[in-house]
Amino acid sequence: MSSDASNLSRVDPAFWREYHLCTLSTQRPDGSLHVVPVGATFDPASGTARVITNRNSRKVAHILRSADPAGARVALCQVDRKRWSTLEGRARILTDAASVADAVERYAERYGRTPSPNPDRVVIEITVSRALGRC
Repeated sequence: MSSDASNLSRVDPAFWREYHLCTLSTQRPDGSLHVVPVGATFDPASGTARVITNRNSRKVAHILRSADPAGARVALCQVDRKRWSTLEGRARILTDAASVADAVERYAERYGRTPSPNPDRVVIEITVSRALGRC
């Protein structure tokens, strides 16, 4: 599978509903990649992926530092043996209570548990522009 924003329908939505940990790649100030494990959700209808995290995390700092008006370039990947999927796009940080609550609900649906309350929780919202993979 390879697609662009006009062809995200090629992403296997069932694979993105299964329980898989993901990796999020952001760019450090020196240009090297920072890759960390995350829980993530993907809404194929809107082409939006979401990661909940702490506002003080390095990934949030990298996104805020490298973002232009369209957001910071990131990649979100998950793998299960021979199946894999990478979503590339632009990320921005959302801090409003409604966005955080929505992302937590989506996370709970995918991973079968609601995370503990965290007043420092934010959402990394990724507008997906390219999808790659083999599902």
